[in-house]
Amino acid sequence: MPVRPTAVLPSLLATALAASALTACGGGSGSDPDTVKVSFKQSTDNSIHVMDDYLADIKKQFEKANPGKKVELVPIKAPDSEYYTKLQQMLRSAKTAPDLVYEDTFLINSDITSGYLKPLDAYLAKWPDWNRFIDTAKAAAKAEDGKTYGVPDGTDTRGLWYDKGIFAKAGLPADWQPKTWDEVLDAARTIKRRVPDVTPLNVYTGKPAGEAAAMQGFEMLLYGTGDRLYDDAAKKWIAGSQGFEDALSFVETVYREKLGPDVSTALDPNIQTIVRGDLLPKGKLGINLDGSWLPQDWLPGSGHEWPEWSGKLGLAYMPTQHGQAPGKVSMSGGWTWAVPAKAANPDLAFDFIRTMQTKANAQKWYVANSGISVREDVAADPAYAKAQPGIKFFTDLVASTHYRPAYPAYPKVSTAIQEAMEGVTTGDASVEEAAGNYDDSLKEATDDQVIEK
Repeated sequence: MPVRPTAVLPSLLATALAASALTACGGGSGSDPDTVKVSFKQSTDNSIHVMDDYLADIKKQFEKANPGKKVELVPIKAPDSEYYTKLQQMLRSAKTAPDLVYEDTFLINSDITSGYLKPLDAYLAKWPDWNRFIDTAKAAAKAEDGKTYGVPDGTDTRGLWYDKGIFAKAGLPADWQPKTWDEVLDAARTIKRRVPDVTPLNVYTGKPAGEAAAMQGFEMLLYGTGDRLYDDAAKKWIAGSQGFEDALSFVETVYREKLGPDVSTALDPNIQTIVRGDLLPKGKLGINLDGSWLPQDWLPGSGHEWPEWSGKLGLAYMPTQHGQAPGKVSMSGGWTWAVPAKAANPDLAFDFIRTMQTKANAQKWYVANSGISVREDVAADPAYAKAQPGIKFFTDLVASTHYRPAYPAYPKVSTAIQEAMEGVTTGDASVEEAAGNYDDSLKEATDDQVIEK
């Protein structure tokens, strides 16, 4: 499932969201001690109800196993940035805080620092299944204080999706696997020349695409240079790296040479829906740098069924810049279930997590939402690997993946990345100017906690 950043909303919108949040769910001291309130992000696309269906099933299981206990599902139907804002408004008060919330790993440390979430270590210590979770996934929900504040429900990886039909017309191989960035760009140029009526390559960019631009786009490039956003040893953010400029140069090349979507389309807030719902299914896009979760939109009952996708599309890993070891790169994120600090029924909330995270239920969720397992026992199950085309490919990328530095400053850092990308996409800034602007924003976002490369 895709991970995405907060956007700073105008005060009027934020006020409106706060008002609506107050009526979204009633928690606090007046809550029914036998009812657990579960808040989650509901898709704005009415045809997509993967999460709704899954939670409805878990609700039935939970209520049957716990006579007298009830589950109240509290969906938040909003675009990504509004979801985050609305959720944070709800978490601020005992009157509005639900008992369980769905938290993006990139934002969880910000909410931890704000005191909105409850540490779960006491529960996890008594839960044998916690030992089944892979360490990198556990770390995604761990704060700087060493405590764990969320239980991950899967992760994701990223790679290159390509249209085999377009590749055949362009004279490119059906089993394409580029070894360098130049080979990716050369394939896009070949498509542009030989199949001129399609978009050769999509790389998400700019603020409208949000975290999709930062993570699916920029960080997939940056981490392929050998450079990083954050220096773990120095505990500082990195400014002035050559890898940062090289990643921006790749983005600039895509849009300057018109290898990507029209700039107006690339900067459309609905670009992800356009790619998954129109460009790929209709054979209008040659190569797409994107995430493992795409097939959830094409499964039966999704409203955008595309049963032929596994035969139409190929998968390739994203190469490192010059093919240097380990040769491939991926970024990973994901979502967690967290208990608000002001939840009325935290014990009941964790009992609900335990129900969601049995091996069988976890496996059912990974398959339903095209997620990647964070449980070793599920990943080792042949039924999981064979459940859907592409699962093994994306699960194997976990070995060479990277996680974002999910510290409280990251959402602001992500926004600064998006602004730098947008500058070179539109041509309003050179690579050097955009990188310089990023460095200035980075110092401001991190209180000057930076190290110069």
